[in-house]
Amino acid sequence: MAGTRIHSVRLPSFVVSTEVVFGGTGERLVMRHDPGESPDPYVGGTLLAVRRVGETPGVRRGLDSLLFDRTEPGR
Repeated sequence: MAGTRIHSVRLPSFVVSTEVVFGGTGERLVMRHDPGESPDPYVGGTLLAVRRVGETPGVRRGLDSLLFDRTEPGR
């Protein structure tokens, strides 16, 4: 995607895991998030999106656009 390689893994019992790898010559920075074997960590964000969908015009990309009001100064 735009010159960035993206890989996806789908395996039984591998629920959700996110790993972001940034690399340069001779270095690598890895960030990983493993929420466990249930969708519980995502319930709060999903409920927020469901509650706000009726009052939110247009298409949104990213849950942060619902968490933070982009019209506030400094945002």
